[in-house]
Amino acid sequence: MRTRRLATALIAATAVLVSACGGTDPAAGESGPPRTGGSLTWGVETEPTTLNPHLNGQSNTKMLLRNTYETLLARTADGGYVPWLATGHEISPDGLTYTFTLREGVKFTDGTPLTAAGVARNFTTMQDLSYSGGFSSGPLSNLASVAARDDRTVVFTLKNPYAPFLDFASGFDIISPAAFDKPQLKSGGPEIAGTGPFILDRYVKGQELHFRKNPDYDWAPANAAHRGPAYLDEVTYRFLPESSVRTGALTSGQVDLIEGVSGNDAALFDGNPDYTYVRALNNGSPYSLYWNATFGPATDERVRRALNSAVDVDAILASIYRGQRTRGWGITSTVDTPFYDKSIERAYGADKATANRLLDEAGWTARDSDGFRTRDGKRLTIDLVQAQSTVRDQREVLLQAVQAQVKQNAGIDLKLSYVDLGTYAELRKNNTFGAIANSDTITGGIDIENHWYPASSKGTLNYSRAGDPELSGWLQAAAATTDIAARAKQYAQLQRFALVDKAYALPLYIPENQIAAGAHVHGAGFRPYKQLPENAYDVWVDRG
Repeated sequence: MRTRRLATALIAATAVLVSACGGTDPAAGESGPPRTGGSLTWGVETEPTTLNPHLNGQSNTKMLLRNTYETLLARTADGGYVPWLATGHEISPDGLTYTFTLREGVKFTDGTPLTAAGVARNFTTMQDLSYSGGFSSGPLSNLASVAARDDRTVVFTLKNPYAPFLDFASGFDIISPAAFDKPQLKSGGPEIAGTGPFILDRYVKGQELHFRKNPDYDWAPANAAHRGPAYLDEVTYRFLPESSVRTGALTSGQVDLIEGVSGNDAALFDGNPDYTYVRALNNGSPYSLYWNATFGPATDERVRRALNSAVDVDAILASIYRGQRTRGWGITSTVDTPFYDKSIERAYGADKATANRLLDEAGWTARDSDGFRTRDGKRLTIDLVQAQSTVRDQREVLLQAVQAQVKQNAGIDLKLSYVDLGTYAELRKNNTFGAIANSDTITGGIDIENHWYPASSKGTLNYSRAGDPELSGWLQAAAATTDIAARAKQYAQLQRFALVDKAYALPLYIPENQIAAGAHVHGAGFRPYKQLPENAYDVWVDRG
């Protein structure tokens, strides 16, 4: 077998230790060693739709669940792997067998020991469509079996070589096997135990989540800033969806730190000695508008290209975010260095004349009394849908600006609908939407697969409903090789075809997170690689 021992990654882990855990806190070194004890109140933008980490698809709430649930391996800033619940892994030469060795002495907070059988049950249950829904049709569709060789050894056998599997399996949250028999399983909550440094003990819907320290915790990932239990005794996350309310709560001392700082408010904290302010771009796919190519006017490629040409993305971002957000151009984030292809930049863009020419060619030549284009007496209308639970970072304002531009520049009626999850699922199921706005922080090329495989198979996030056989061909070729350069070449071809040739989507900006904290808070920062806000394990407070 070709062995990839994680112990050899510890040298690399040490190099990124500061940036991974405490390096975002410039005041930490001036306040002496970390202090144990105390409480922290964190103002957050998004409330989870479920507290079950397997079923939660909201990137912005991962920081909450990560206090309780952990994974087999942790990531380094450069995308490498270091030990966590597993101490090592091996991959067979044919790429079909992945073997993980589990750490000894780990227990879930309900007292259940971590065993290979329990880990295997997590994965096999996730393959059950009645439990996981669409989540089972992605990377798990490549898994033939998972079994416990003994108490400490888990063996995954694939149906075919699949390069993104390590990224998926190593980052999959492990819950107590006892949880699968609990009434709270799908909703999540205090009954669903994890192995993490904190224990969820209270959830007040619409208000807050409360965690208390796990006193037995002693298996932090290899690149954490310390060992043993968390510094803090307790952490409360308050749900404050309005950015101005979060800012006011921090400046008035009602909370100790916040995430999700608007472009307008960044100047209040950045460079202010009373606060620390840090930001990080996320990995994954940009926040993009996916035009439905199988329903409504966007079935015409000329209409899709006109939509993309009618929007001046740079001007909109500058206006709304005051220079605090980064333009998206491709099918993946600009910080996804193995797979981001810069040649896509400026390959398309705002061009009012082209937008109007294309719509004229498509037959949308008349105008109604409101200035919108019509054809055969019907208005050129695109129904853009956004799940209410994923609205954050002033995205409602951003979409209103896009709406205004496509009307002014090309006479297109972009209708905005913010819907609950039930309605969102129904619209997707029935394919009765004109466009969907979405981003994600899934890595390893899995985000690309989710968006560009056919929606009828592995394309769980294929909102454009693109079904060109070329797309699947590029994805299959990329997944079949572990050669990073070869995979990147396949994704680059897919990217140009999907965005420039077919105009299936319009990337807007790279999602990012911001953390502003009072000067008494230390150790708050971002998770390596994905760059989402990290949990509170390494955070401590100095109230002087």
